[in-house]
Amino acid sequence: MAAIAALAPAGAWAADPPAAAHAPVPAPVSAPVSASAPAGPAEKVSTEIFSQLPFISDPKLSPDGKLIAAQVTLGGKTLIGIFDPSTGKNKMLNPGKSLELNWIRWAGNDRVLISLGQTVPIYGEDFWSTRLLAYDVSTQEQRYIATRREGLIGDDVLWVDPEGKTALISVGRTIFDYPSVWQVDLATSTFKQTISQRDGVLKWIADNAGVVRAGLQFGGQSWKLLYRAKDGDDFRTVVKADYDDDDAFYDVARIFQGSDEGYQKLLNEKTGRYALWRFNFATRKPGEIVFEAPGVDVDDFDTKPDSPDLWAAYYTTDRSRAHWFDPELAKVQDAIDKAVAGAVGDRAATIVSYSRDRLRMLVHLGGSNDPGRYYLFDQRDGVMQLFAQSNEQLKPRMLAATRYTSYKTRDGLDVPAYLTLPPGRTAKGLSLIIMPHGGPYGIRDNGSYDVEVQFLANRGYAVLQPEYRGSGGYGKAFSEKGEGQWGRAMQDDLDDGMDWLAGQGTIDPKRVCIVGSSYGGYAALWGAVRNPERYRCAASFAGVSDLKRQMQFWDSMASSGKSRTEWRKTIKGDNAKFDLTSVSPLYAIDKLKVPVLLVHGDDDQRVPYKQSKLYADALAKAGKEYEFVTLKGEGHGFSSNANLKLWLDKLDAFLAKNNPAS
Repeated sequence: MAAIAALAPAGAWAADPPAAAHAPVPAPVSAPVSASAPAGPAEKVSTEIFSQLPFISDPKLSPDGKLIAAQVTLGGKTLIGIFDPSTGKNKMLNPGKSLELNWIRWAGNDRVLISLGQTVPIYGEDFWSTRLLAYDVSTQEQRYIATRREGLIGDDVLWVDPEGKTALISVGRTIFDYPSVWQVDLATSTFKQTISQRDGVLKWIADNAGVVRAGLQFGGQSWKLLYRAKDGDDFRTVVKADYDDDDAFYDVARIFQGSDEGYQKLLNEKTGRYALWRFNFATRKPGEIVFEAPGVDVDDFDTKPDSPDLWAAYYTTDRSRAHWFDPELAKVQDAIDKAVAGAVGDRAATIVSYSRDRLRMLVHLGGSNDPGRYYLFDQRDGVMQLFAQSNEQLKPRMLAATRYTSYKTRDGLDVPAYLTLPPGRTAKGLSLIIMPHGGPYGIRDNGSYDVEVQFLANRGYAVLQPEYRGSGGYGKAFSEKGEGQWGRAMQDDLDDGMDWLAGQGTIDPKRVCIVGSSYGGYAALWGAVRNPERYRCAASFAGVSDLKRQMQFWDSMASSGKSRTEWRKTIKGDNAKFDLTSVSPLYAIDKLKVPVLLVHGDDDQRVPYKQSKLYADALAKAGKEYEFVTLKGEGHGFSSNANLKLWLDKLDAFLAKNNPAS
């Protein structure tokens, strides 16, 4: 590996932005900025600057390292961009307004696979439907990859051959069918069925040679793992597990040709956390632990494309981290860290994508007070070339560093949290915003740049992001403590975080509001009626107001009866008859005593717009103080600068009126 010679400014895109883009373009790396707080409050940054969505996100290098595919936000639309760093040229693909972009991946060097989804009405209920789009980079031809009868689930890609000509796709045709497996010619979209559907088999798994080797089957209150050593063998049941054994089969993956051995993310009973194990799929027996993250779960892992050798394991402590098994990649990571230390201070340098030969890589630099930028790094010349910048108008000196901390709850649980204090202000008697993350289960914050957190800190608020019980990544016991605690102990954790900060004198307990999105929006609305004495106001983006109605919506989106039952148990706990209306804001409006801000996109495919509309109507009928804002054409997030700006503007005015910064 060549030494890293320099952090180079952008190439072609700096002087000649993408013709179809008209968006902020990559700029040279700015000089190092001191992370120390200014003498007084930080300069007030406009919502127009904060609301600049990243032009490029989730970039992926082609296998040969010559092209980059990425999600592009442009003019209120989410596009797929194909960029050629050597020429500065690009191609843009619009997947359509009514479809939500799930993911993109390369299939060979000349084709990109794109997963799209939307809710569709079936027999009076809404179901989540996915489709797979193939885009040929050379011809710019795009076609949907579908069998003769379009399926309900059509984006479950089990395998793609290295040349990108053929793929295996698991297709669930209707709500009544189990998935079957098809081999598809990606150039012609011609299909050949290789595995027909089997009763109870909900998931198929292929090895790295494109042979279906395993299936997960449910029936008779038990799970079974069906397995075969090679193509042509019959599937046999190698292990059976009880219905409620949550750890039995969920991470079956990475089976390799000619071997029963592989790797698996499994629970270490001694630590209570998920680690990376060697695993024999034929006997269903784990071997030794290959890697265990310090104090947290292993999130995921990568193997080399054509061998069972491990590349990396990923985990999250105060931030997202990678443990590189490959010594060359470990050296690259170390060299990058040293090269950028002066430019980005304590912020992270993360390898997010690499070519098949590992000579070219995409590296993301950023942190809690830095929106970040992507660099293209070539090991042969040691230069990191700036590819794209998330928000070039925001500088670390305008923003606040986020601190990873923890506190004890009333029942003695240690709850991790992220705390952001307004820059340039003394940490005494501050106005506070409680901001719970969405999900709620299996999700967590990771200390990366968060536009809402930084916006609120810039306005003078302390922001606490509690990793309440049920959050992911902190071990099985911590996750299970959230079961049946939606609106109950999970809400207590938020209140206890407030009390912890008040006890230190950091915040004024009489100057607190709660703000959140999705589940966080629910927690904001519920906190305002559950403990009206604690909060001066509540703001919800895309939040749930009627949990019973939302449960019915989730039921319609579940892939199986078992999934529906498990999700209900997670929400309700052991009491199957628990009344969900008892923890629904819609049915507790009489207890509301503080102003409420509701913002929701009318094209939300995850939490229906009606959740906020019904609540707004009920608030109006009850004569409560509220504001309801509809974001036209917006989904469960932000796809346009204008809608993000509207949310921030409304939130800014709402908080300034009801909980001004101290």
